[in-house]
Amino acid sequence: MANNTPAGKQTGEKMRFFKSNTQLVVVVTTALVLPVVIISAMIGASGSRPRATDDMSSEVIEARIRPVAGFELQEMKKGGPARTGEEVFKGVCTGCHTAGVSGAPKFGDKAAWAPRIAQGLDTLLQSATKGKNAMPPQAGGEYSDQEVANAVVYMANEGGANFEAPKLEEKKEGDE
Repeated sequence: MANNTPAGKQTGEKMRFFKSNTQLVVVVTTALVLPVVIISAMIGASGSRPRATDDMSSEVIEARIRPVAGFELQEMKKGGPARTGEEVFKGVCTGCHTAGVSGAPKFGDKAAWAPRIAQGLDTLLQSATKGKNAMPPQAGGEYSDQEVANAVVYMANEGGANFEAPKLEEKKEGDE
């Protein structure tokens, strides 16, 4: 009768993956320790260090926040010549009209400006000074009516209009 078992194996003895308990311990220990060693080596190589305490000073924090905040407090201009439409546009209007935020017509987009230009300069001026949709009065800036008119004419003309900025009389203190 032929024996179908591998040489040296007794009948009924199971085949094992590990030949000894020592081999099993070595493999399990390696499987647990090796990933920890690799991860700690990767963390050390990345140069990650705790922040120095001077990184938390108010000046350093303010310097990190300033680019995100994106505005500077300025004194309201009194007297002197009115700022040009381009200056006012760059100061406040560009924030929405360059990207078309909240439906604002993009600067220079003739198709978007055409229906607004068709309503006339007076309507555009009223929308800009009083506010319309998402745009607050004077786009949230502190500009004279003349400066707002200059900006509206500048943007509308870049959008295909041929307006001339009106010469507006400024209100004096106490006038309403």
